[in-house]
Amino acid sequence: MMAPQLAVIAAAALLLAPLAAEAQQKGERYTYRCTGTDGKKYYGSTIPPACLGQPIDQLNSRGIRVKRIDPEGDEKARLAKEAEEKRLADEAAERREALRRNRALLATYTSVKDIDSARRRALADNQKAVMEAQTRIEALKKRRAAYDKELEFYKEGAKPPAKLEEDVRATEVDIEATEGLLASKQKETVNINAKYDEDKRRYQELTGRK
Repeated sequence: MMAPQLAVIAAAALLLAPLAAEAQQKGERYTYRCTGTDGKKYYGSTIPPACLGQPIDQLNSRGIRVKRIDPEGDEKARLAKEAEEKRLADEAAERREALRRNRALLATYTSVKDIDSARRRALADNQKAVMEAQTRIEALKKRRAAYDKELEFYKEGAKPPAKLEEDVRATEVDIEATEGLLASKQKETVNINAKYDEDKRRYQELTGRK
């Protein structure tokens, strides 16, 4: 809590210093008034220490308030302004990115048929990868089955050769990794269709073509 309070007090000092200098240059006499954290009213020809960090009224020689200074409120306003500026900057960046993506889409396809052709190629490539993974898994499982037969000779208590045990572990790791790849490729079909559905929708929206 101490750091924010110090920041507000520092902001108050920065805000009040120009006012005091301006009053001195004009030869005007001002009084400063505030309500301290203890609920008491404080007055002074200079800023009372108890007023630092609190809303302060600047009074002229007739006791009329000519300026209201609220360091905390000013700080909140500054933060709100920065947040709004960031929001506008983010929105502008999103619009630029959308424009870039639209231009890239129109540069990639010349018709809806192009999109459908690209979809078919992507699905065919993915299906090829699925089949290759399935074939590799079958081969690895056959290899593992052969190792299992070799291990049957060592069931009576003899220790299998280190090379055989190493080959078994490597094959198990290979099977697990390839099964993971297969699952990923099988799920990818949904992502491919979603991508080209979205490309087609945006292309038709941008060109007015069905």
